[in-house]
Amino acid sequence: MKTIDPAGQHLHFVTGRLAEHALRATVEKLSAELGFDYSIDVLPITVAALMTPAWIAPRLQLPPETSLVVLPGYCDSDLEPITSITPLPVACGPRDLRRLGAFLGNQDLSVENYGEHDIEILAEINHAPRLTLAEILRQATLLGEAGADLIDLGCDPAHCWTEAGETTRALRDAGHRVSIDSLDPREIEPAVRAGAELVLSVNSSNRQAALDWGCEVVAIPDEPATLAGLAETIEMLAIGGVPLRIDPILEPIGFGFSESLLRYGAIRQQYPDAEMMMGIGNLTELTDVDSPGINVLLMGFCQEQSIRSVLTTQVIPWAVSSVRECDLARRLVYHSINQQVPPKHLEADLVMLRDCQLDSFGGEALEQLAESIKDPNYRIFAEEGELHVVSARLHLSDTDPYRLFDRLVRGEDQSQPPTNIDPAHAFYLGYELAKAATALTLSKQYTQDESLNWGFLTAPEPTHRLARGPSGQRGD
Repeated sequence: MKTIDPAGQHLHFVTGRLAEHALRATVEKLSAELGFDYSIDVLPITVAALMTPAWIAPRLQLPPETSLVVLPGYCDSDLEPITSITPLPVACGPRDLRRLGAFLGNQDLSVENYGEHDIEILAEINHAPRLTLAEILRQATLLGEAGADLIDLGCDPAHCWTEAGETTRALRDAGHRVSIDSLDPREIEPAVRAGAELVLSVNSSNRQAALDWGCEVVAIPDEPATLAGLAETIEMLAIGGVPLRIDPILEPIGFGFSESLLRYGAIRQQYPDAEMMMGIGNLTELTDVDSPGINVLLMGFCQEQSIRSVLTTQVIPWAVSSVRECDLARRLVYHSINQQVPPKHLEADLVMLRDCQLDSFGGEALEQLAESIKDPNYRIFAEEGELHVVSARLHLSDTDPYRLFDRLVRGEDQSQPPTNIDPAHAFYLGYELAKAATALTLSKQYTQDESLNWGFLTAPEPTHRLARGPSGQRGD
Protein backbone atom coordinates (compact mmCIF):
# COMPACT_ATOMS: atom_id res chain seq x y z
CA MET A 1 0.00 0.00 0.00
CA LYS A 2 1.29 3.43 -0.97
CA THR A 3 1.47 6.05 1.74
CA ILE A 4 1.26 9.84 1.72
CA ASP A 5 2.77 12.55 3.92
CA PRO A 6 -0.19 14.54 5.28
CA ALA A 7 1.77 16.99 7.47
CA GLY A 8 0.66 20.58 6.90
CA GLN A 9 -1.99 19.61 4.36
CA HIS A 10 -5.78 19.84 4.34
CA LEU A 11 -7.22 16.44 3.52
CA HIS A 12 -10.79 16.18 2.28
CA PHE A 13 -12.22 12.72 3.00
CA VAL A 14 -15.21 11.37 1.05
CA THR A 15 -17.39 8.73 2.70
CA GLY A 16 -20.92 7.37 3.12
CA ARG A 17 -23.32 7.66 6.00
CA LEU A 18 -22.51 4.31 7.55
CA ALA A 19 -18.76 4.96 7.92
CA GLU A 20 -19.07 8.61 9.02
CA HIS A 21 -18.82 8.07 12.77
CA ALA A 22 -15.86 5.68 12.60
CA LEU A 23 -14.05 7.84 10.04
CA ARG A 24 -14.44 11.00 12.12
CA ALA A 25 -13.08 9.29 15.23
CA THR A 26 -10.12 7.85 13.33
CA VAL A 27 -9.24 11.02 11.42
CA GLU A 28 -9.52 13.21 14.51
CA LYS A 29 -6.94 11.10 16.29
CA LEU A 30 -4.59 10.89 13.28
CA SER A 31 -4.76 14.61 12.52
CA ALA A 32 -3.51 15.40 16.02
CA GLU A 33 -0.70 12.87 15.70
CA LEU A 34 0.39 13.73 12.16
CA GLY A 35 -0.31 17.46 11.97
CA PHE A 36 -2.90 17.89 9.20
CA ASP A 37 -6.27 19.61 8.85
CA TYR A 38 -9.26 17.84 7.40
CA SER A 39 -12.85 17.96 6.27
CA ILE A 40 -15.27 15.09 5.74
CA ASP A 41 -17.79 14.97 2.91
CA VAL A 42 -20.66 12.58 3.74
CA LEU A 43 -22.41 11.75 0.48
CA PRO A 44 -26.02 10.50 0.25
CA ILE A 45 -25.28 6.79 0.21
CA THR A 46 -25.20 4.29 3.03
CA VAL A 47 -22.13 2.19 2.10
CA ALA A 48 -19.03 4.07 0.90
CA ALA A 49 -17.75 0.96 -0.86
CA LEU A 50 -20.61 1.27 -3.35
CA MET A 51 -19.45 4.64 -4.67
CA THR A 52 -17.83 5.08 -8.05
CA PRO A 53 -15.78 8.08 -9.23
CA ALA A 54 -18.51 8.90 -11.78
CA TRP A 55 -21.15 8.88 -9.04
CA ILE A 56 -19.03 10.96 -6.68
CA ALA A 57 -17.98 13.68 -9.15
CA PRO A 58 -21.28 15.67 -9.40
CA ARG A 59 -21.79 15.44 -5.64
CA LEU A 60 -18.31 16.48 -4.54
CA GLN A 61 -18.01 19.73 -2.59
CA LEU A 62 -14.41 20.77 -1.96
CA PRO A 63 -13.48 23.43 0.61
CA PRO A 64 -11.13 26.05 -0.88
CA GLU A 65 -8.33 25.06 1.52
CA THR A 66 -8.29 21.43 0.28
CA SER A 67 -4.87 20.14 -0.81
CA LEU A 68 -5.70 16.43 -1.26
CA VAL A 69 -8.91 14.51 -1.92
CA VAL A 70 -9.11 11.07 -0.28
CA LEU A 71 -11.70 8.69 -1.75
CA PRO A 72 -12.93 5.37 -0.31
CA GLY A 73 -10.62 2.48 -1.06
CA TYR A 74 -12.97 0.70 -3.43
CA CYS A 75 -12.88 3.68 -5.81
CA ASP A 76 -9.74 2.27 -7.39
CA SER A 77 -10.98 2.35 -10.97
CA ASP A 78 -10.64 5.23 -13.44
CA LEU A 79 -10.49 8.51 -11.45
CA GLU A 80 -10.91 10.69 -14.53
CA PRO A 81 -14.47 11.84 -13.64
CA ILE A 82 -12.99 13.51 -10.56
CA THR A 83 -9.59 14.62 -11.85
CA SER A 84 -11.38 16.30 -14.76
CA ILE A 85 -13.23 18.68 -12.42
CA THR A 86 -10.41 19.57 -10.03
CA PRO A 87 -6.65 20.13 -10.38
CA LEU A 88 -6.12 18.84 -6.86
CA PRO A 89 -4.40 15.48 -6.34
CA VAL A 90 -6.83 12.61 -5.73
CA ALA A 91 -5.97 9.42 -3.83
CA CYS A 92 -7.84 6.26 -2.94
CA GLY A 93 -7.51 5.42 0.73
CA PRO A 94 -7.34 1.90 2.15
CA ARG A 95 -10.35 -0.38 1.77
CA ASP A 96 -10.22 -1.06 5.47
CA LEU A 97 -10.56 2.00 7.74
CA ARG A 98 -8.26 0.33 10.25
CA ARG A 99 -5.41 0.82 7.77
CA LEU A 100 -5.87 4.58 7.44
CA GLY A 101 -2.97 5.27 9.80
CA ALA A 102 -0.59 3.31 7.59
CA PHE A 103 -1.95 5.05 4.47
CA LEU A 104 -1.23 8.43 6.05
CA GLY A 105 2.36 7.50 6.77
CA ASN A 106 1.92 6.70 10.42
CA GLN A 107 3.52 3.33 9.79
CA ASP A 108 5.64 4.07 6.73
CA LEU A 109 8.13 1.24 6.45
CA SER A 110 9.99 2.62 3.44
CA VAL A 111 13.73 2.89 3.96
CA GLU A 112 16.18 4.76 1.78
CA ASN A 113 18.37 2.44 -0.31
CA TYR A 114 16.76 -0.66 1.14
CA GLY A 115 17.33 -3.70 -1.05
CA GLU A 116 21.09 -3.59 -1.42
CA HIS A 117 22.98 -6.82 -0.73
CA ASP A 118 26.37 -8.47 -1.10
CA ILE A 119 25.65 -12.17 -0.56
CA GLU A 120 25.62 -14.35 -3.68
CA ILE A 121 23.04 -17.13 -3.97
CA LEU A 122 23.92 -20.46 -5.57
CA ALA A 123 20.80 -22.50 -6.29
CA GLU A 124 21.41 -26.22 -6.71
CA ILE A 125 19.57 -28.39 -9.20
CA ASN A 126 19.60 -31.68 -7.33
CA HIS A 127 20.48 -34.90 -9.13
CA ALA A 128 21.02 -33.06 -12.40
CA PRO A 129 22.28 -36.21 -14.21
CA ARG A 130 18.85 -37.80 -13.71
CA LEU A 131 17.03 -34.94 -15.45
CA THR A 132 16.52 -34.11 -19.10
CA LEU A 133 18.24 -31.04 -20.47
CA ALA A 134 14.84 -29.40 -20.97
CA GLU A 135 13.95 -29.93 -17.30
CA ILE A 136 17.31 -28.55 -16.16
CA LEU A 137 16.80 -25.43 -18.28
CA ARG A 138 13.27 -25.05 -16.95
CA GLN A 139 14.41 -25.26 -13.34
CA ALA A 140 17.29 -22.89 -13.99
CA THR A 141 14.90 -20.28 -15.36
CA LEU A 142 12.66 -20.51 -12.29
CA LEU A 143 15.62 -20.36 -9.90
CA GLY A 144 17.02 -17.32 -11.68
CA GLU A 145 13.66 -15.55 -11.51
CA ALA A 146 13.55 -16.30 -7.77
CA GLY A 147 16.89 -14.57 -7.20
CA ALA A 148 19.65 -17.13 -7.84
CA ASP A 149 22.94 -15.70 -9.07
CA LEU A 150 24.48 -19.03 -10.08
CA ILE A 151 22.88 -22.30 -11.10
CA ASP A 152 24.67 -25.17 -9.40
CA LEU A 153 24.61 -28.56 -11.09
CA GLY A 154 24.38 -31.20 -8.37
CA CYS A 155 26.00 -34.45 -9.52
CA ASP A 156 25.53 -38.04 -8.30
CA PRO A 157 28.65 -39.32 -6.51
CA ALA A 158 28.02 -42.91 -7.56
CA HIS A 159 28.14 -42.29 -11.31
CA CYS A 160 30.22 -40.18 -13.68
CA TRP A 161 28.02 -37.71 -15.58
CA THR A 162 29.16 -37.70 -19.19
CA GLU A 163 26.88 -34.81 -20.16
CA ALA A 164 28.20 -32.26 -17.63
CA GLY A 165 29.94 -30.23 -20.33
CA GLU A 166 26.99 -30.23 -22.72
CA THR A 167 24.58 -29.21 -19.97
CA THR A 168 26.86 -26.43 -18.74
CA ARG A 169 27.16 -25.06 -22.26
CA ALA A 170 23.39 -25.07 -22.71
CA LEU A 171 22.91 -23.19 -19.44
CA ARG A 172 25.55 -20.66 -20.41
CA ASP A 173 23.92 -20.18 -23.81
CA ALA A 174 20.65 -19.49 -21.98
CA GLY A 175 22.34 -16.68 -20.02
CA HIS A 176 22.99 -18.45 -16.70
CA ARG A 177 26.12 -18.42 -14.62
CA VAL A 178 27.01 -22.00 -13.68
CA SER A 179 28.79 -23.91 -10.93
CA ILE A 180 29.22 -27.67 -10.67
CA ASP A 181 28.96 -29.65 -7.45
CA SER A 182 31.26 -32.64 -7.81
CA LEU A 183 34.53 -34.09 -6.58
CA ASP A 184 35.13 -36.02 -9.81
CA PRO A 185 37.56 -34.36 -12.26
CA ARG A 186 35.95 -36.36 -15.08
CA GLU A 187 32.78 -34.31 -14.58
CA ILE A 188 34.42 -31.09 -13.51
CA GLU A 189 36.89 -30.60 -16.36
CA PRO A 190 34.36 -30.67 -19.26
CA ALA A 191 32.02 -28.43 -17.26
CA VAL A 192 34.80 -25.90 -16.69
CA ARG A 193 35.77 -25.98 -20.38
CA ALA A 194 32.10 -25.28 -21.20
CA GLY A 195 31.97 -22.22 -18.94
CA ALA A 196 31.40 -23.32 -15.34
CA GLU A 197 32.97 -20.58 -13.21
CA LEU A 198 32.95 -22.27 -9.81
CA VAL A 199 33.63 -25.83 -8.61
CA LEU A 200 32.09 -27.31 -5.49
CA SER A 201 34.10 -28.87 -3.95
CA VAL A 202 37.86 -29.35 -3.56
CA ASN A 203 39.63 -31.36 -0.85
CA SER A 204 42.62 -33.67 -0.68
CA SER A 205 41.01 -36.02 -3.22
CA ASN A 206 41.06 -33.57 -6.15
CA ARG A 207 43.09 -30.52 -5.13
CA GLN A 208 46.00 -31.44 -7.36
CA ALA A 209 43.71 -31.53 -10.39
CA ALA A 210 42.18 -28.20 -9.38
CA LEU A 211 45.46 -26.46 -10.11
CA ASP A 212 44.78 -26.90 -13.82
CA TRP A 213 41.09 -25.97 -14.04
CA GLY A 214 41.56 -22.22 -14.28
CA CYS A 215 38.47 -21.31 -12.29
CA GLU A 216 37.39 -20.50 -8.75
CA VAL A 217 36.81 -23.42 -6.36
CA VAL A 218 35.30 -24.09 -2.94
CA ALA A 219 37.75 -25.61 -0.46
CA ILE A 220 36.22 -28.04 2.03
CA PRO A 221 37.68 -30.21 4.81
CA ASP A 222 38.17 -33.94 4.42
CA GLU A 223 36.50 -34.36 7.80
CA PRO A 224 34.15 -31.48 8.76
CA ALA A 225 34.18 -32.27 12.49
CA THR A 226 37.94 -31.79 12.74
CA LEU A 227 38.58 -29.62 9.66
CA ALA A 228 41.16 -32.26 8.70
CA GLY A 229 42.91 -31.47 5.44
CA LEU A 230 41.37 -28.02 5.02
CA ALA A 231 44.46 -25.96 5.83
CA GLU A 232 46.59 -28.08 3.47
CA THR A 233 44.05 -27.72 0.66
CA ILE A 234 43.84 -23.94 1.16
CA GLU A 235 47.64 -23.64 1.15
CA MET A 236 48.09 -25.72 -2.00
CA LEU A 237 45.40 -23.76 -3.87
CA ALA A 238 46.76 -20.42 -2.71
CA ILE A 239 50.33 -21.28 -3.78
CA GLY A 240 48.93 -22.43 -7.13
CA GLY A 241 47.11 -19.14 -7.64
CA VAL A 242 43.66 -20.73 -7.61
CA PRO A 243 40.92 -18.34 -6.42
CA LEU A 244 38.92 -20.00 -3.69
CA ARG A 245 36.12 -19.84 -1.17
CA ILE A 246 36.21 -21.75 2.11
CA ASP A 247 33.28 -23.83 3.33
CA PRO A 248 33.79 -25.59 6.71
CA ILE A 249 30.43 -27.41 6.10
CA LEU A 250 27.23 -26.69 8.01
CA GLU A 251 25.98 -29.80 9.83
CA PRO A 252 22.31 -30.66 10.53
CA ILE A 253 20.80 -30.41 14.01
CA GLY A 254 21.72 -33.53 15.95
CA PHE A 255 24.90 -34.02 13.95
CA GLY A 256 27.01 -31.16 15.23
CA PHE A 257 25.06 -28.09 14.13
CA SER A 258 26.27 -25.70 16.84
CA GLU A 259 29.86 -26.89 16.59
CA SER A 260 29.79 -26.38 12.83
CA LEU A 261 28.67 -22.77 13.31
CA LEU A 262 31.60 -22.27 15.66
CA ARG A 263 33.93 -23.62 12.98
CA TYR A 264 32.76 -20.92 10.57
CA GLY A 265 33.65 -18.35 13.18
CA ALA A 266 37.05 -19.96 13.77
CA ILE A 267 37.84 -20.04 10.04
CA ARG A 268 36.87 -16.38 9.73
CA GLN A 269 39.29 -15.51 12.50
CA GLN A 270 42.02 -17.63 10.96
CA TYR A 271 41.47 -16.29 7.45
CA PRO A 272 40.01 -12.78 8.01
CA ASP A 273 40.14 -11.76 4.35
CA ALA A 274 39.18 -15.05 2.69
CA GLU A 275 36.00 -15.55 0.72
CA MET A 276 33.69 -18.05 2.39
CA MET A 277 30.58 -20.00 1.49
CA MET A 278 27.88 -21.82 3.48
CA GLY A 279 25.66 -24.62 2.22
CA ILE A 280 22.45 -23.83 4.09
CA GLY A 281 20.37 -26.65 2.60
CA ASN A 282 21.81 -28.99 5.25
CA LEU A 283 19.55 -27.19 7.71
CA THR A 284 16.51 -26.14 5.70
CA GLU A 285 16.08 -29.48 3.93
CA LEU A 286 16.77 -31.60 7.01
CA THR A 287 14.61 -29.83 9.61
CA ASP A 288 10.84 -30.27 10.02
CA VAL A 289 10.03 -26.57 10.00
CA ASP A 290 9.04 -23.91 7.47
CA SER A 291 12.21 -22.59 5.89
CA PRO A 292 11.85 -18.75 5.91
CA GLY A 293 12.89 -18.27 9.53
CA ILE A 294 15.88 -20.60 9.18
CA ASN A 295 16.99 -18.84 6.03
CA VAL A 296 16.81 -15.41 7.67
CA LEU A 297 18.83 -16.55 10.68
CA LEU A 298 21.51 -18.22 8.55
CA MET A 299 21.73 -15.24 6.20
CA GLY A 300 22.13 -13.00 9.25
CA PHE A 301 24.96 -15.19 10.50
CA CYS A 302 26.60 -15.11 7.08
CA GLN A 303 26.30 -11.33 6.86
CA GLU A 304 27.89 -10.85 10.28
CA GLN A 305 30.70 -13.26 9.45
CA SER A 306 31.29 -11.80 5.97
CA ILE A 307 30.34 -15.09 4.30
CA ARG A 308 29.51 -13.75 0.86
CA SER A 309 27.93 -16.78 -0.79
CA VAL A 310 25.37 -19.41 0.16
CA LEU A 311 24.32 -22.64 -1.51
CA THR A 312 20.68 -23.56 -1.16
CA THR A 313 18.23 -26.10 -2.47
CA GLN A 314 14.45 -26.17 -2.60
CA VAL A 315 13.40 -29.79 -2.90
CA ILE A 316 11.57 -30.71 0.30
CA PRO A 317 7.99 -29.29 0.37
CA TRP A 318 8.58 -27.00 3.37
CA ALA A 319 11.53 -25.34 1.62
CA VAL A 320 10.23 -25.03 -1.96
CA SER A 321 10.63 -21.24 -1.99
CA SER A 322 14.06 -21.10 -0.32
CA VAL A 323 15.78 -19.19 -3.12
CA ARG A 324 13.26 -16.35 -2.98
CA GLU A 325 13.41 -16.39 0.82
CA CYS A 326 17.21 -16.07 0.69
CA ASP A 327 16.94 -13.26 -1.84
CA LEU A 328 14.67 -11.27 0.48
CA ALA A 329 16.64 -12.26 3.57
CA ARG A 330 19.99 -11.08 2.18
CA ARG A 331 18.51 -7.61 1.65
CA LEU A 332 17.02 -7.57 5.13
CA VAL A 333 20.20 -8.58 6.95
CA TYR A 334 22.43 -6.33 4.82
CA HIS A 335 20.39 -3.30 5.80
CA SER A 336 20.10 -4.34 9.42
CA ILE A 337 23.81 -4.89 9.93
CA ASN A 338 25.06 -1.97 7.87
CA GLN A 339 22.58 0.50 9.36
CA GLN A 340 22.78 -1.00 12.86
CA VAL A 341 19.04 -1.39 13.19
CA PRO A 342 17.03 -4.48 14.16
CA PRO A 343 15.65 -6.45 11.19
CA LYS A 344 12.11 -5.45 12.14
CA HIS A 345 9.42 -3.61 10.15
CA LEU A 346 11.59 -3.83 7.07
CA GLU A 347 10.57 -6.92 5.06
CA ALA A 348 6.90 -7.79 5.37
CA ASP A 349 7.17 -10.28 2.50
CA LEU A 350 9.00 -12.68 4.83
CA VAL A 351 6.18 -12.66 7.40
CA MET A 352 4.18 -15.45 5.83
CA LEU A 353 2.51 -17.76 8.34
CA ARG A 354 1.19 -14.92 10.51
CA ASP A 355 0.84 -11.16 9.96
CA CYS A 356 2.83 -8.10 10.92
CA GLN A 357 -0.15 -6.44 12.53
CA LEU A 358 -3.71 -7.26 13.56
CA ASP A 359 -6.45 -4.63 13.57
CA SER A 360 -9.79 -5.07 15.27
CA PHE A 361 -13.10 -3.24 15.25
CA GLY A 362 -14.28 -4.69 18.55
CA GLY A 363 -17.61 -6.18 19.56
CA GLU A 364 -19.28 -2.83 20.33
CA ALA A 365 -18.46 -1.43 16.88
CA LEU A 366 -19.84 -4.54 15.21
CA GLU A 367 -23.07 -4.19 17.18
CA GLN A 368 -23.33 -0.54 16.12
CA LEU A 369 -22.68 -1.58 12.55
CA ALA A 370 -25.54 -4.08 12.69
CA GLU A 371 -27.87 -1.38 13.99
CA SER A 372 -26.80 1.09 11.29
CA ILE A 373 -26.87 -1.17 8.22
CA LYS A 374 -30.03 -0.96 6.14
CA ASP A 375 -29.22 -3.41 3.34
CA PRO A 376 -29.34 -7.24 3.57
CA ASN A 377 -25.75 -7.87 2.48
CA TYR A 378 -23.54 -9.85 4.84
CA ARG A 379 -20.30 -8.53 6.31
CA ILE A 380 -17.89 -11.12 7.67
CA PHE A 381 -15.32 -10.43 10.39
CA ALA A 382 -12.78 -12.53 12.28
CA GLU A 383 -12.09 -10.97 15.65
CA GLU A 384 -11.55 -11.86 19.31
CA GLY A 385 -11.40 -15.58 18.59
CA GLU A 386 -14.75 -15.70 16.78
CA LEU A 387 -16.27 -15.42 13.33
CA HIS A 388 -18.89 -12.72 12.92
CA VAL A 389 -21.66 -12.24 10.35
CA VAL A 390 -23.21 -8.77 10.36
CA SER A 391 -26.17 -7.47 8.37
CA ALA A 392 -29.17 -5.22 8.93
CA ARG A 393 -30.04 -5.66 12.63
CA LEU A 394 -28.19 -8.96 12.64
CA HIS A 395 -25.00 -9.91 14.41
CA LEU A 396 -24.17 -13.60 14.74
CA SER A 397 -20.87 -14.90 16.08
CA ASP A 398 -19.39 -18.35 16.60
CA THR A 399 -16.09 -20.18 16.67
CA ASP A 400 -17.32 -22.79 14.17
CA PRO A 401 -18.01 -21.65 10.56
CA TYR A 402 -20.38 -24.58 9.93
CA ARG A 403 -22.43 -23.78 13.01
CA LEU A 404 -22.43 -20.08 12.19
CA PHE A 405 -23.69 -20.67 8.66
CA ASP A 406 -26.37 -23.07 9.94
CA ARG A 407 -27.59 -20.45 12.40
CA LEU A 408 -27.70 -17.89 9.61
CA VAL A 409 -29.73 -19.99 7.15
CA ARG A 410 -32.13 -21.16 9.90
CA GLY A 411 -33.01 -17.53 10.57
CA GLU A 412 -31.64 -17.24 14.11
CA ASP A 413 -32.25 -13.70 15.47
CA GLN A 414 -34.11 -12.91 12.25
CA SER A 415 -37.84 -12.51 11.59
CA GLN A 416 -37.61 -15.36 9.09
CA PRO A 417 -34.93 -17.44 7.32
CA PRO A 418 -33.11 -15.36 4.70
CA THR A 419 -34.30 -15.51 1.11
CA ASN A 420 -31.15 -14.06 -0.48
CA ILE A 421 -28.82 -17.06 -0.05
CA ASP A 422 -28.93 -18.85 -3.38
CA PRO A 423 -26.27 -21.49 -4.26
CA ALA A 424 -23.82 -18.90 -5.62
CA HIS A 425 -24.21 -16.72 -2.53
CA ALA A 426 -23.86 -19.74 -0.24
CA PHE A 427 -20.64 -20.70 -2.00
CA TYR A 428 -19.34 -17.14 -1.59
CA LEU A 429 -20.16 -17.05 2.11
CA GLY A 430 -18.60 -20.46 2.64
CA TYR A 431 -15.43 -19.37 0.86
CA GLU A 432 -15.15 -16.19 2.91
CA LEU A 433 -15.89 -18.00 6.18
CA ALA A 434 -13.17 -20.54 5.36
CA LYS A 435 -10.67 -17.70 4.88
CA ALA A 436 -11.84 -16.07 8.09
CA ALA A 437 -11.49 -19.35 10.02
CA THR A 438 -7.97 -19.78 8.66
CA ALA A 439 -7.13 -16.25 9.76
CA LEU A 440 -8.34 -16.98 13.29
CA THR A 441 -6.35 -20.20 13.43
CA LEU A 442 -3.10 -18.52 12.40
CA SER A 443 -3.66 -15.07 13.97
CA LYS A 444 -3.82 -13.40 10.58
CA GLN A 445 -5.73 -10.33 9.48
CA TYR A 446 -8.96 -11.11 7.65
CA THR A 447 -10.58 -8.57 5.34
CA GLN A 448 -13.65 -9.62 3.39
CA ASP A 449 -13.15 -9.92 -0.39
CA GLU A 450 -9.38 -9.78 -0.05
CA SER A 451 -6.81 -12.56 -0.05
CA LEU A 452 -5.09 -13.47 3.18
CA ASN A 453 -1.56 -12.10 3.35
CA TRP A 454 1.02 -14.87 2.80
CA GLY A 455 4.00 -12.55 2.32
CA PHE A 456 5.63 -12.85 -1.10
CA LEU A 457 3.46 -15.92 -1.80
CA THR A 458 0.24 -13.89 -1.68
CA ALA A 459 -1.91 -14.27 -4.78
CA PRO A 460 -4.27 -11.28 -5.24
CA GLU A 461 -7.93 -12.24 -5.40
CA PRO A 462 -10.32 -10.82 -7.96
CA THR A 463 -13.27 -9.14 -6.30
CA HIS A 464 -16.29 -11.31 -5.67
CA ARG A 465 -18.57 -8.43 -4.72
CA LEU A 466 -21.97 -8.42 -6.41
CA ALA A 467 -22.42 -6.12 -9.36
CA ARG A 468 -23.92 -2.68 -8.81
CA GLY A 469 -27.15 -1.52 -10.33
CA PRO A 470 -27.55 1.77 -12.18
CA SER A 471 -28.16 3.69 -8.97
CA GLY A 472 -24.94 2.56 -7.38
CA GLN A 473 -26.69 0.03 -5.15
CA ARG A 474 -25.90 -3.69 -5.28
CA GLY A 475 -27.74 -5.72 -7.78
CA ASP A 476 -29.25 -8.83 -6.16
